[in-house]
Amino acid sequence: MSLYDIAVKTISGEEKTLAAFKGHVLLIVNVASQCGLTPQYKGLQELYERYQDKGLVVLGFPCNQFAGQEPGTEEEIATFCDRNYSVTFPLFAKIDVNGPNTHPLYQYLKEHAPGEENQDIEWNFAKFLVDKDGQVVKRISARTQPEELISAIESLL
Repeated sequence: MSLYDIAVKTISGEEKTLAAFKGHVLLIVNVASQCGLTPQYKGLQELYERYQDKGLVVLGFPCNQFAGQEPGTEEEIATFCDRNYSVTFPLFAKIDVNGPNTHPLYQYLKEHAPGEENQDIEWNFAKFLVDKDGQVVKRISARTQPEELISAIESLL
């Protein structure tokens, strides 16, 4: 099974796989609306705008597992992201990133992250960088600001 075979649900409820993103560099992030790191949405959107024409896609997966920082419905999350950060990168339905109900995407990411296999996600806004071939290249701390990823992203585009 590859990354592209994993089923996900968009924030609007559409079931799909990640196959649509094959051939793109992916920055996959578990996000939250009421987190001290929530302002990272701005940097994530800026990265997306700057590099989407070169093949970068940012994928946001809301998660309410860390101090209840994403309590809203998918509709409320989408509205918040649009209103406060003008987010245009793809957002998905809320998921678990740790524990017995970990979404298959995050099971895959954690299993394939070089050097950090199977470690729990530490907080909202943890990031995974995936190359054009679907290989997990790097796991990135939640505290790492999006703009700090420019050279890593450019090296994969």
